[in-house]
Amino acid sequence: MQHILSVLVENRSGVLSRVAGLFSRRGYSIDSIAVGPTEDAAVSRMVIVVEADEEGLEQITKQLHKLIDVIKIHDITKEARVERELALIKVQADAQNRGDILQIVDIFRAKIVDVAEKSLVIEITGDTEKVDALIQLLRSFGIKELVRTGRIAMVRGMRS
Repeated sequence: MQHILSVLVENRSGVLSRVAGLFSRRGYSIDSIAVGPTEDAAVSRMVIVVEADEEGLEQITKQLHKLIDVIKIHDITKEARVERELALIKVQADAQNRGDILQIVDIFRAKIVDVAEKSLVIEITGDTEKVDALIQLLRSFGIKELVRTGRIAMVRGMRS
């Protein structure tokens, strides 16, 4: 089962490396990881998506708690949450197919953020399924380059 962990850590160098190392030493592959500062400059939030059974998740959580830089861990998998991912997609575009690409971009409420003679760069924000669907549709035009942020998530309402 895929789990989404919200992990508060001290905002210091090397923390990401120690957390990632913990996962690899335990044989778990991180599906997605996004890290950034919080409202407190001394604290960063990691949103980690990992495939693990309940026993594996418990082991990961116990090991994370042992890291000195980890402040708090919250499994938000079953929580009501807002979840987003960002992708930039560079797609081949010429005079013949530009209109078709623009229609698809508009349907997905994505944006064109760069226009060149033979390519467009498209920005999309949304849940993973939405990003995946746009990428799949754009493949037929020829994707030249693709970069994704990984998922970020936040529990809905007043809980934090």
